Amino acid sequence: MLKGEKVLLRSVEPEDADLIFEWENNRDIWHVSNTVKPFSRAMIKAYAESDQDVYAQRQLRLIIQHKETNKEMGCVDLYDFDPTHDRAGVGILIADKKYRNKGFASEAVSLIIDYAFFTLNLHQLHCAILTDNTDSLKLFQKHGFQVIGEKEDWIKEGTQFKNEFTLQLINRT
Repeated sequence: MLKGEKVLLRSVEPEDADLIFEWENNRDIWHVSNTVKPFSRAMIKAYAESDQDVYAQRQLRLIIQHKETNKEMGCVDLYDFDPTHDRAGVGILIADKKYRNKGFASEAVSLIIDYAFFTLNLHQLHCAILTDNTDSLKLFQKHGFQVIGEKEDWIKEGTQFKNEFTLQLINRT
């Protein structure tokens, strides 16, 4: 468990399966997670009951939990984990809008950066953010991520195409 002042990041537990099922099947966010089909409850349950070894699965999801109320607010993911090149992608979801823009995501990103750099000994983290997602851009840039490129017409949302930034944070310590 990773502890901050406001949030805890903890491993996924079997009892989280229904909540993750709800988040993963929210069509409003599919465009940012490259999802095009619903996840089955059985698939989510199998993941929640799995070992969740980042080295074996090449990904890790941690639940963001409010420290005072124990309410699950969202999740932070390491994906495309590559121990050969010491890098991983990072993504975050604050599912309930009432918890957004209150510092919870910022603390979760800070905790996952520390975990990635000082526990997993990664050299770099990267993420992809739609160019019009100013809140996410501010969040990751606040933590030192730099825009290193822009992909034109990269994500299709409805009938429109949107550009996507690639951001990178290199561990210089």
